[in-house]
Amino acid sequence: MTVSEPLVVAVSGVKNSGKTTLIESVLPLLAQAGLQVAVVKHDGHSFDPEPSGTDTGRFMAAGAAGAAIFDGEKFKVVKRQPVTEGFLIAQFPEADLILLEGFKYTAWPKLEVVRRGNSEAPVSDPATLLALVTDLPLECPGAPVLSLNDIQGVARFLLRLVKEGLPHV
Repeated sequence: MTVSEPLVVAVSGVKNSGKTTLIESVLPLLAQAGLQVAVVKHDGHSFDPEPSGTDTGRFMAAGAAGAAIFDGEKFKVVKRQPVTEGFLIAQFPEADLILLEGFKYTAWPKLEVVRRGNSEAPVSDPATLLALVTDLPLECPGAPVLSLNDIQGVARFLLRLVKEGLPHV
C-alpha cells in the first residue's frame, strides 16, 4: 500500500497501560490489510541491545563502536551514538505507518491507552490525541474513544488515518 511518506502515530500511556499489547495485537490486522508497519520503541532507561553470549553481544562488550548481524532476509545494526526518533523514523521509508511506543509528552499525534486498574484518565496533551483507547467509561472532547477490547476497531481507525491522513486541528 506504500504512501509517499509514512504516517507516524505514537501509542502512548502510563507504564504498564498496555501499549505493547495493543501494538502487538493490531500489527497482524494491519499487515493483513496490506500495510507495511514499523515500530520504534522508546526506552527511558539504558538497555542492552545485544544479549551477552551472542557474537554481536561479545563484540559490543569488548568495546566495538558497532556491530551488525544479517541472514539475507533481515538485519540488525547496533551502534553507539546519540539518536532521536526522527533518525529512526527515517530508517523506514518503505513503511506506510510507523508506530512509536511511548512519547506521551511529545507533540506526536497519538493514541493514548488508559486501562482499568492502571490509570484513570489520559495524561497526554489533549491537542495531540487522535483517539483514546480504553476499557473505562471515559469521554474525550475532540477525540473519539475506542474500546481497548475492540482490536479490529483500533486497526480500522489506523487504516482510515493512513488512507485519509491526519485530521486537521
